[in-house]
Amino acid sequence: MIVHPFCPFLPENGWNKLILGSFPSVLSRENGFYYGNARNRFWALLAGLYGEPTPVEILEKEQFLRRHGIALWDVIGSCEIIGSSDASLKNVRPNDPEKLCGIENIGAVFLNGAAAAKYYNRYWKAALSVPAFALPSTSPANARFTLAKLEETWKVLLKY
Repeated sequence: MIVHPFCPFLPENGWNKLILGSFPSVLSRENGFYYGNARNRFWALLAGLYGEPTPVEILEKEQFLRRHGIALWDVIGSCEIIGSSDASLKNVRPNDPEKLCGIENIGAVFLNGAAAAKYYNRYWKAALSVPAFALPSTSPANARFTLAKLEETWKVLLKY
């Protein structure tokens, strides 16, 4: 059983958008922050949506999220997983959405990939009465979605 290694990222200056993944990849766990695999298109996608350079260092990523009122966390708090494969998830235990300071300010939830959407609907949906958008994964494993296609579907983020 692997326990989620980091706390939710909640901008102290306020936030209204919550992006939820499923569970951190091996590289994210090794690098100590969300979407730490350089091949994951998450940071390039957000940078493109907001017309900014892609943040590389953790501090740059945190500053980017603060500027845009974006909180990050994952739906799953602990699980068994082989490598970084969402398809291998077993014995899933969810994170508790009530632990999110500022939960009352959420304008919308954005779910990064099918596994995040599946477990959100199973464990979180009843606790949050806000719009939730299931979006294609930014993972390099989702090769059928180019960065341009991801930007087209993820631009809903800009409405909140």
